[in-house]
Amino acid sequence: MSILIDKDTPVIVQGITGKMARFHAREMIDYGTNVVGGVVPGKGGEVVEGVPVFDTVKQAVKETGAEASLVFVPPPFAADGIMEAADAGIRYCVCITDGIPAQDMIKVKRYMWRFPRERRMILTGPNCAGTISPGKAMIGIMPGHIYLPGNVGIVGRSGTLGYEAAAQLKERGIGISTSVGIGGDPINGSSFKDILVHFEDDPDTHVVCIIGEIGGPQEAEAAAFVRDHMTKPVVAYVAGLTAPKGKTMGHAGAIISAFGESASEKAEILAHAGVTVTEHPARIGETIAGVMAAA
Repeated sequence: MSILIDKDTPVIVQGITGKMARFHAREMIDYGTNVVGGVVPGKGGEVVEGVPVFDTVKQAVKETGAEASLVFVPPPFAADGIMEAADAGIRYCVCITDGIPAQDMIKVKRYMWRFPRERRMILTGPNCAGTISPGKAMIGIMPGHIYLPGNVGIVGRSGTLGYEAAAQLKERGIGISTSVGIGGDPINGSSFKDILVHFEDDPDTHVVCIIGEIGGPQEAEAAAFVRDHMTKPVVAYVAGLTAPKGKTMGHAGAIISAFGESASEKAEILAHAGVTVTEHPARIGETIAGVMAAA
């Protein structure tokens, strides 16, 4: 099994006619993802990378049965694209777009909460690398060849550190059930806790790796969930041990503004919750391998 996506999930790409969207749509198709169409207002009827383009997400869902969407829409319009996907009945949405104003994401969150839980779309991102279930499907911009199928679940705010973890695991012959990027913005669609719930319920995920960073309360919330609800071993790495307080580091959400938001404080909170914490990114794979051997 996997979480959020599998080989049969029908996927559309919003903004597919853009240069980068077209490139990654082709990468996804070559990987085996069931890409069934694209959406670009005013370009309905065109064909891009062998799939039809529609003017609206509702049309795409009606014609293709799409259940997931990749949003490659420019920042000023990305929030509208996400809300359009939610309104059209998309089950899972991945937003790659970086630079969406925080105020726009507040509107997105409020809009999504209007739907009853059984109809509410799951959103990961914005500003994320996407989601991959190795050997089955990927929705995003990650290099699929570095991921082996297996039993480790990864959830992280940093796309590149997610790649690093996958590459280290592959060197050790260890595979991944699903890797989920939740994005590095201050306001995102899904938290660590939200994804941990899915991993806890997935029988094929045996160990979970959290990749956090400075800024925000999400790692502390994840620690509380691990302590109270997780039955599977959890490994964590938190980036930014040397980051000065008050300075944004890379991601818009990576800024220490309160107690518990520095990397060292987060690592301590996670460790107290029973999480195995590694302090160096080069040891993520080694640490996961050790936890798996001891389990």
